[in-house]
Amino acid sequence: MKTIIEELKNRNLLKQVTNEEKLIQAQKARAGVYCGFDPTADSLHIGHLIQIINLKRFREFGFNPIAIVGGATGMIGDPRFKGAERQLLSLSQVEQNLEGIKKQLNKLIPDIKVINNADWLNKMSLIDFLRDIGKDFNIAYLLAKENIASRIETGISVTEFSYTMLQAYDFYNLYKLYECWVEFGGSDQWGNITSGIDYISSKLGKENSKACGLTLMLLTKRDGNKFGKSESGTIWLDANKTSEYELYQFFVNQEDEDLEVMFNFLTVVEVEEIKKILDEHKKEPFKRLGQKRLAKEVLEFVHGEKGYEKALKVTEAMFSGKLNTLSEDELISVSKSIPNTSAKLNIKFIDFLVDSKIASSNREARELIRDKAITINEKNDFKEEDLINEKFFAFKQTIIVKKGKRKYFSVECIV
Repeated sequence: MKTIIEELKNRNLLKQVTNEEKLIQAQKARAGVYCGFDPTADSLHIGHLIQIINLKRFREFGFNPIAIVGGATGMIGDPRFKGAERQLLSLSQVEQNLEGIKKQLNKLIPDIKVINNADWLNKMSLIDFLRDIGKDFNIAYLLAKENIASRIETGISVTEFSYTMLQAYDFYNLYKLYECWVEFGGSDQWGNITSGIDYISSKLGKENSKACGLTLMLLTKRDGNKFGKSESGTIWLDANKTSEYELYQFFVNQEDEDLEVMFNFLTVVEVEEIKKILDEHKKEPFKRLGQKRLAKEVLEFVHGEKGYEKALKVTEAMFSGKLNTLSEDELISVSKSIPNTSAKLNIKFIDFLVDSKIASSNREARELIRDKAITINEKNDFKEEDLINEKFFAFKQTIIVKKGKRKYFSVECIV
């Protein structure tokens, strides 16, 4: 039997594991495995994809995947290695975020258990917490945790200091209620995971506990920068926040040297198949075959085959400049993926280019017009005095402008 440990090691994913033997036993017993998602926004982002993919990976190795969405812990916030406390969210915001994340997780992994830790934590009084949880945690033990120790000099509130105890109690409840023996998370979660294992041992006796945990490598790019950001900001898994086209382009534009780790971390493509893909890519790297296959794998997982096909259709239309082949819905997704600006309506073309900041000056605007470098609705033969009116709208009061060969702008027209 191939073990999940072998799989994670082959992909260079595994960073730390508390007990390999217990993890193998959990796989044989088809036990539960969980990781947590705090509802800090109403959508998960591309940085969460590694946890989601690995819940799916664990399922393929016989485990029962469970996701905890922190309706209770989300009201507090995990202590970060950064110096600042998290901004507290309101109850209504947490609940709204929680519902959005639940829907995403159920869509991405249809048979997953999605559980809200408010189901048990919100029923607990302060006295219950101090007696039933706090009594099992020594202050010296907590201060030794890296995520807490790193904050002592800059300051940490009692609120965030208590987080690791609450997460430990989550693991204990899942262990009792769902035979969940395994917790995993990013490498920054090691202290919280081991707290849970120690707490279960304190309640059941070390010799009786089957609990174990592991951390996975954080996904960073070869240059050391954090993965998951683009020039326009966070890459979300919600198509209303980050369109299918934008998500596709994000992966198509990754560097060659980052492909192998992204395939290993973010897809379930077999390791041997990944090697074949990359060997083929290296023959003609300018075709970006590796990036396109990576983008396909991610798009089909996040948005399904239809989402992938939509991304390809929009990509082709953008590349060819034939935006008239796109539906209004597709044009709206395009507008979200390109720089947005505004300009007055019913003004001369030269003034429109300057007003929208597509051109920095009248001189640049004249050069763009002369060189036929501006395209709207497949037309590039403009005169300075041409009037910009509603006939140029792509949808509603929006004009999509192509500047040069590849740069696009979405211009909202002000009447």
